Amino acid sequence: MPELSVLKATHVTGHILEIEFSDNHVSVVDFAPFIFSDGHPDYDVYKDISRFVQFDLLDGNLNWDDYTMIFPVEHLYENKL
Repeated sequence: MPELSVLKATHVTGHILEIEFSDNHVSVVDFAPFIFSDGHPDYDVYKDISRFVQFDLLDGNLNWDDYTMIFPVEHLYENKL
């Protein structure tokens, strides 16, 4: 089976992205619970929507600011952050 990867990510609203994967599966993922939890202070910048939407797709991964924030593709697929 080929490795699962992110093909496309589209901002829906707030901290919600619609993510399309290499097997054509689509997940709608709300990142707000993760970003607004008591987590790492490096993630605080993404509370601002204008910074949150500045993600890139890099090597099949959804990536923010040169790997400051990145999630396993399988977790995004299953919508389990």
